[in-house]
Amino acid sequence: MLFLKKIKLTSMKKTILVAALLFSAITIVQAQSIKLGIKAGINYANQTSTAIMIHGQNYKTGALSSYHAGLVAELRLFKGLAVQPELLYSTQGATYKNALGDITNKVGYLAIPVMIKIGLSKSIILELGPQASFLLSEKDNVNLSKSNTFDFAVAGGLGLKVTKSIFIQARYGLGLTEISKEAQIKNSVVQVSAGILF
Repeated sequence: MLFLKKIKLTSMKKTILVAALLFSAITIVQAQSIKLGIKAGINYANQTSTAIMIHGQNYKTGALSSYHAGLVAELRLFKGLAVQPELLYSTQGATYKNALGDITNKVGYLAIPVMIKIGLSKSIILELGPQASFLLSEKDNVNLSKSNTFDFAVAGGLGLKVTKSIFIQARYGLGLTEISKEAQIKNSVVQVSAGILF
């Protein structure tokens, strides 16, 4: 009886392995081309709160200019459809303003967007997808409260193929998770990028 159970388990493992290999092969066949590249650009970041209390003082949030840079990969699935995972270092945050002056809160994230790219024409591409970000650094932290180390967002925008290799992207990312355990503030960022695929 034990021998028969072992045979059944071994057979099941083989079936799962074969199914996984077939799925991988189909995915590779469907992904007609895989390109790697780099991109960099500017961020126009803010946080979705019109006002916030810091040490009993009321501050208004203002936008912060920063940057992002990193690696991209383009996996072409079908004609007019591709997936673009990215690995970026992105600085975000906001400025807090009141009559006494301004405070800057700049945070650095390891951002991993996974964008679905839909070709609207030969050169214009619609991009939509989720983004997971992990907190790496805080500069001039205003100590609002304990910062969350994970940020989840959705992003969307347009891409422009300048040549077969060079591209420009404009994207808006809206945070869905609060950046702090105690403050109801979420990240938002407009990004403009340029990059090249090899």
